[in-house]
Amino acid sequence: KSNADFAAWLDKQIGEVNDQIIEADNQLRQLAMGEADNLHQVMMAMEKAKINFSLILQVRNKVLEAYQDVMRMQL
Repeated sequence: KSNADFAAWLDKQIGEVNDQIIEADNQLRQLAMGEADNLHQVMMAMEKAKINFSLILQVRNKVLEAYQDVMRMQL
């Protein structure tokens, strides 16, 4: 059960980070086209997406590292 819970949590987090990246990209495009004028808001959206992406990447790296450690164990 806990494996399914973790997988569901990770899937949800990846989806949320993807949505944040898409939103930041849309805001940046609007700014570049002159449709938005709040540079601060665009930069905050981009930084939030970057930080959350880094967090998910670190979780992935730790999970992969743990998996590799288990695979190296001798039974």
